[in-house]
Amino acid sequence: MTERIRMALFRGGALLAACSVAGAVSLSVPAQARQARVASPAAGRPTGGGLPETGAAGGGLPETGAAGGLLGTGAAGGLLGTGAASGIGLPGTGAASGIGAATGTGAGTGTSAVRASASSPATAPASSAESAQQQAAAAKLLQQADAGPKPASPDTVGGAQLAGRGVIVTEPAGAARLPSVPASAYVLADAGTGRVLAAKDPHGQLRPASTLKLLTAITLIPLLNPDAMVTASWQATNVTPNVAGLVRGQQYKVSDLFNALLLISANDAAIALAQATGSLSTGIALMNAEAHHLQAYDVMAADPNGLDAPGQHVSAYDLALIARQALAMPAFMRYDGARLATFPVTAHKSETLYNQNELLTKYPGGIGGKVGWTNAAGATYVGMARRNGVTLIVTLLHCPALAEVTYAKILLNWGFAVDGKVKPIGALVPPLTSPAPSAKQSGQAGAGKAGPSPPPVISGTITTTKIPGGLAVASIALILSAAAAAIVLILLRRRSASG
Repeated sequence: MTERIRMALFRGGALLAACSVAGAVSLSVPAQARQARVASPAAGRPTGGGLPETGAAGGGLPETGAAGGLLGTGAAGGLLGTGAASGIGLPGTGAASGIGAATGTGAGTGTSAVRASASSPATAPASSAESAQQQAAAAKLLQQADAGPKPASPDTVGGAQLAGRGVIVTEPAGAARLPSVPASAYVLADAGTGRVLAAKDPHGQLRPASTLKLLTAITLIPLLNPDAMVTASWQATNVTPNVAGLVRGQQYKVSDLFNALLLISANDAAIALAQATGSLSTGIALMNAEAHHLQAYDVMAADPNGLDAPGQHVSAYDLALIARQALAMPAFMRYDGARLATFPVTAHKSETLYNQNELLTKYPGGIGGKVGWTNAAGATYVGMARRNGVTLIVTLLHCPALAEVTYAKILLNWGFAVDGKVKPIGALVPPLTSPAPSAKQSGQAGAGKAGPSPPPVISGTITTTKIPGGLAVASIALILSAAAAAIVLILLRRRSASG
């Protein structure tokens, strides 16, 4: 046997061994974890063929890191992990030519995790921005939305009168008349009592613009650690308009992102915060689940920032439910009521953020709210004000540009004047009560019963639990084949040497 043939066989055996190891690892991933991913709204596609929410150029799969990395965050050529150069890195952080150890997270995308369905994900993926308790809360929220009841007629939520399309009010004799406001829809309500004082097409489904960021905030504030760091992804930094100026690959504190979200309506911060739950679609699914929890059945969120998207809508009534929930969250009110904040764009550059909501500075008693605008939505607004122990909420949709706060003030003035005198036309409904967890969900274990199963290991974008039996056999067969090939090559080489 010639030296050329022997070397070809030896290299072929080595390649077979490497493929066997890689095949064993890939086969160990449960089939359900390799299901098709849900494309995120407005998802971009970076250079080099990376899918939405990927890192740098190269053939990286969703939420991966540098060029060529497969199912992980490795540098060029790294396989299944973060091993450098030519290493065969198993999920984790192995060095060059080594086999990596435990789990790593995706570079350039925030926190990597399993992508859940935007409509009804089964579970909430783990995230380093979420504690175990917060992860459990997210999972519970998604489960409740999936199993909870929905009304036959959402237009009557809060009262039969609220199904009306025009102006709805019951004015007492001698009281000031309700001012005329040129918005397509609005609601004026007492946050304390829940009484709706006046409305126009309260359940009409219209585009929210940036008022949707209130839902983003009240959903994610309880679920994300404010001190956690989130890495800005390609998708977050390429949204238009960008607003906060996030830099791809730069890390940002969750609390700073909430400041940018609520003070200057940063669209990029909204994407980054949603991705901090594990993926953009998971964040959006949590928003829709929170809307269901609030009985805000007119809400359909398709992105976390309110930019126009197909099928995305809210109602003035549901925005009032969201605002009422926001008022009950001290952390939200601290962010939303801040006049200014410092935002570190990079390690060497910071910007001062000034609150866009002029109700805080130009209306006595103004305590919070959110402005919004897109060409399709027009001007939208949510305002909150408190006087003499009475807190009012005003929401407006499709209002003339640059006039939304002015008309909100007019409605608030009327509301403070007649509150307690005018007969309510409906009520802000309370959130749904959380169902008691089942024995399976709570991990209940009695005497002689097995305890809860251990949590899954998050590896790149795949959640693995154990190797299914059939695939394990196939993996072992591949490894044994590689070993047999290596033995044959060694014997051939010895025989050649002795001859």
